[in-house]
Amino acid sequence: MNEHLHTALSLTADALPVLPLRKGKVPFGNCLACTMNACGGRPNMKNPGPCTCPHPCHGWAAATTNPRTINSPTWTRAWREAAAVAYHPGGAGLTVVDLDNAEAITWACEALPATRVVRTTRGEHWLYQGAMQSANAVRPGVDIKSTMAYARWLGPGTGTTTELPDAVRALIVRERAPARLVVIAVPAPAGGGQCPHRTPTYLDRGIAMAEQQIAEAREAVHATVYRTFLAVLSTHGRCGCLTETHTARLFTAAQAKGESPRHCTDAWTNALTTLGLSHV
Repeated sequence: MNEHLHTALSLTADALPVLPLRKGKVPFGNCLACTMNACGGRPNMKNPGPCTCPHPCHGWAAATTNPRTINSPTWTRAWREAAAVAYHPGGAGLTVVDLDNAEAITWACEALPATRVVRTTRGEHWLYQGAMQSANAVRPGVDIKSTMAYARWLGPGTGTTTELPDAVRALIVRERAPARLVVIAVPAPAGGGQCPHRTPTYLDRGIAMAEQQIAEAREAVHATVYRTFLAVLSTHGRCGCLTETHTARLFTAAQAKGESPRHCTDAWTNALTTLGLSHV
């Protein structure tokens, strides 16, 4: 039996989802059936779900613990060409702290709790029990490999796998840029700039509801932000009661969900244009 195939099958006993890697530690490229996302675009951030393609051509999303899949003819051909075995840490409930040099290892020894360690060609993999969002370059020489990522199998390592600490989770938390304020210029009503049909309390409640709607978005965040901006502007965009403070609250809520200041500005501008207010 092929050495890499044998290793892959043995890892499934430990519930590690595996996949073959080509030379250069990269996954197999899309087969013809999956070229240009013809299969539905399985391995990406927006649509990471399964596809019916039997080939191991979807990067981390192809990782499996199913021996029948691993032993299938299409996968067997891939194992013959494989240069290494990889696994999906997040799929096994694990997080790998990839330390790429001696300086990174020194930092980890001082900042992180001891856990299982696997030596790599240039550094070490520190394995923790618990999954989290993956991220590259969280600090010099340090990557996080967990969900939607793969790590090369280099052996079981030494030590005991310990619980994922908050210190590792905190590595992907970055301070967000301050909300980018936009001066809203809208036509004032004839009544001296006072809103003739809404009270300040009503406006404040509406902004709070908009913040909540953005905060509760679980998917399609950008679309949710745009729809929320559109709803606020359709109600108050023509009466002159919106201020920069209100806009800042909306932008801050959007950025807390991962939207950049530029995306916020674009969504706001598009909403103004849709309502015919962009000329002001």
